[in-house]
Amino acid sequence: MSSTPVTWFEIGSDRPDEAQRFYTDLFGWSFEEQGGPGGSYRQTTAGGERGIGGAIRGLGGDEANYAIFYAEVADVAEACRRAESAGGTVLVAPVTTPAGLVRAWLRDPSGNRFGVFTPPAGG
Repeated sequence: MSSTPVTWFEIGSDRPDEAQRFYTDLFGWSFEEQGGPGGSYRQTTAGGERGIGGAIRGLGGDEANYAIFYAEVADVAEACRRAESAGGTVLVAPVTTPAGLVRAWLRDPSGNRFGVFTPPAGG
């Protein structure tokens, strides 16, 4: 089970197989096809007990690719390296806020933007 918690999310993709492979490679998430109106709906429990689930929705058309979410990781720089090796792109390299939170913004192979973060020490 993955230890990368997230809030609820939905990822729209015109290439749901590629999106599923990417998030499996990056975070270790597993998916189960649930079906849905007009296409695929692949649910995941993502962050286990600390996070909540989400899904990849297979769609076509101009609005197929969308997502914005943050996943909590132990090491933002390592998550960036893993994202790039899985076919993603780092849009904004790791930044540390004055409070000590470290975050980065990335893009998956489908073009969806997302973020990873590590909370401040002790908090």
